[in-house]
Amino acid sequence: MWNVFLSLVKKDFQMLIAGKFLIVALGSLLLYTIFINFGYTNFMQAELYHVYLYDPAGTQVGYSDQILCVDSSEELNQALSADTNGVGIDTSSGEPLVVFYAGSEKADNHRKDYALSLLRSGKRYEAESVGSNTPEMKQRREITCELLFIELIAVGFLGIASVLFKEKQMGVIRVHAILPLKKRLFILSKITVFLLSDLVFAALLTMFNIELSGAISILPAILVQTALLSMIMALTGFACAMLLRDFKQFSLAYLVIAIFAATPVFLTANTSVKMTWVRYHPFYKLYNELKNAYFGTMHINIVYYIGVFLALGILYFFVQAVFYKEMGKEG
Repeated sequence: MWNVFLSLVKKDFQMLIAGKFLIVALGSLLLYTIFINFGYTNFMQAELYHVYLYDPAGTQVGYSDQILCVDSSEELNQALSADTNGVGIDTSSGEPLVVFYAGSEKADNHRKDYALSLLRSGKRYEAESVGSNTPEMKQRREITCELLFIELIAVGFLGIASVLFKEKQMGVIRVHAILPLKKRLFILSKITVFLLSDLVFAALLTMFNIELSGAISILPAILVQTALLSMIMALTGFACAMLLRDFKQFSLAYLVIAIFAATPVFLTANTSVKMTWVRYHPFYKLYNELKNAYFGTMHINIVYYIGVFLALGILYFFVQAVFYKEMGKEG
């Protein structure tokens, strides 16, 4: 049985190569690496916010020399109009009033805290370093995690479908119905091939875009989360490929999954759009665990792993049932 399984895996790898799947994966890896190293990190380099102080009564003492003083409220408004990322502090009413052009809630809170920290620059207000990541490394870990999450959903789902639809057209699945071998080996070989491909992709993407010493320490946890998400998407893609007649119908199913599975997670994690219900979204939990792996903050969540393995078991038996139906046999 082991030899049969290896022969199936070898055949599936040959199908991937013939279908140019590996070329697409390597192209994605190259594109993501170029984007992270030459686009995203440069674009996301942020200068410190300029802080402008209007203090007509001279009530503020001991503030940081990084604060820019203005002589009137009109000058303060002009400065903020020209520097929309800047923060103004107006003490004309007797109390420091922070003024700025609003952006996202999270960024606005950072701007306000930063401005007040410069205003009250005494020892007890000094900022402390949190964590060991530089701003650039934090950005690299975040964007690498997000791209890997998107790639796993896309490749795991679309990749296995493209192979299975081609095999359905060639009559390969019908042939397996009359061969004297365990039908589950066909399913396991497909899952294994895409799992190995995703693990290699995740390892290379991580090592290419995160400092090697840091990448090696977090890679085991990343590969565990990659494996879980990869198997979930591969099994889901397998089931859809068996149930749907052609790739056009499958494309519609993929659009539904992209909208309801990936989009809420991406918006909640990367924009000011907050959805309170997303905490119950299964893919949001998968994304958070993958992100924890990238930042080295993994902890054993028994409920999470029980839920994931339960979902994998249900998906596997469902896939086995629809596969037997496709072959014209009873499970």
